[in-house]
Amino acid sequence: MGIDSLVGGTIWDEYSNKVTNLMNNPQNMGEITEEQANDMNAKLIVADFGAESCGDAVRLYWAVDPKTDKILSSKFKSFGCGTAIASSDTMAELCKDKTVDEAVKITNIDVELAMRDTPDTPAVPPQKMHCSVMAYDVIKKAAAQYKGVDMESFEEEVIVCECARVTLSTLQEVIRLNDLTTIEQITDYTKAGGFCKSCIRPGGHEEKDVYLVDLLDEYEKEKMSAGATLGNDSGTSVDFVKMTIVQRIKAVDKVIDENIRQMLVMDGGDMEILDIKENGENFDIYIRYLGACNGCASADTGTLFAIENILKEKLSDNIRVLPI
Repeated sequence: MGIDSLVGGTIWDEYSNKVTNLMNNPQNMGEITEEQANDMNAKLIVADFGAESCGDAVRLYWAVDPKTDKILSSKFKSFGCGTAIASSDTMAELCKDKTVDEAVKITNIDVELAMRDTPDTPAVPPQKMHCSVMAYDVIKKAAAQYKGVDMESFEEEVIVCECARVTLSTLQEVIRLNDLTTIEQITDYTKAGGFCKSCIRPGGHEEKDVYLVDLLDEYEKEKMSAGATLGNDSGTSVDFVKMTIVQRIKAVDKVIDENIRQMLVMDGGDMEILDIKENGENFDIYIRYLGACNGCASADTGTLFAIENILKEKLSDNIRVLPI
């Protein structure tokens, strides 16, 4: 098992001191025998997990008290690089004295954080983050074996970025709420794609069902579809309910631009959309008056009534306009 090295030489400054120490001096490497488990009145669990992308593999041993489900002892054997050894050792340590249900909640992020010297400095280079993912997966494998279930039953949501544990629903929501258009923006907002980069597009360490480029493409098509609907002059109403938050804001802005804003500007004022929130069946649109409209006597009466009526007519009867 070799120590990690990269092109241009070994870059130890990208590894924490904890990681380099555990590479050479793991504390939990070894095995638990059936005899040892019996001496503890425990059930022996032996789980194997391998990462096809890099050829690394890990075997996890648990001695579990069947009365309390507590993990009395935890050891591992690693067949892979130095980072895999350090990650597996840390994973085994985190499992100790936890119940099986508690151990399943340990993620690769927890493993990586536990290997850091300081809270804000990553323990390993981005391209080695997948080693801690393998540690997380073998925990699920062991827990599934103990409980007699499929390991996939522990995943409540589809994970797109395994390294940062970012779900499909989170990515879809963040992209829509913030109108993201690039991979760099997604990484800034969620950290997805910032480590091994397998989730960005096909061709990385691991094959995915969904990639970040797919989500950006999906969102772009939604925007184009919404734009075509909003630009339709046939007089049909827009399905405001099915729009994303970004699409709703754009739809409201379009109606304001075409029907309201010119009158406000002529009087030295203006307005901006701050937020749109669903409140039961209603859509509460929060606005802020600008210029002469701010503090105007009719801003909360006639002007507000006109704005709300136009939006109800053009978009949805359930719209309420709330000035802030």
